[in-house]
Amino acid sequence: MDYKDIIASYADKPGGIIEAYHAVQRELSYLPVEAVTEAARVFNLPASEAYGVATFYSMFSVASRGKNVIRICESAPCHVAGAAEVVSALERELGIKMGESTADGKFALEFTECVGQCQATPVITINGKPHLDVSPAKIPAILAEYK
Repeated sequence: MDYKDIIASYADKPGGIIEAYHAVQRELSYLPVEAVTEAARVFNLPASEAYGVATFYSMFSVASRGKNVIRICESAPCHVAGAAEVVSALERELGIKMGESTADGKFALEFTECVGQCQATPVITINGKPHLDVSPAKIPAILAEYK
């Protein structure tokens, strides 16, 4: 489905622009500028307001990125539990740094704030799915699920 069809399917829903952005991002992994412009048209908003929504929420990205978005919590509990070592393992395994995407477009690495799973730190999410009690040794098996 193309982004125009996705956005149009939310046109009559209250709060539809946010739902449309989620749906577009699930499909494309980010919000292209053309999709934001189309959302402004469909929801009868100034382009600046549609862009403001797309950039205000940390779960949206207006920059192209890998299909499987890996986010690691950078809150204090995860930091104390060894998040830095998990970051190093992810970077080593994927051959990229935080904030980058793999050349094949399969993975992106991002930091995020607390994901509400402090009972099992450190935590990463991949496409929103939490992985708890992550250690560097667990990274290859976790990534294998998405390759």
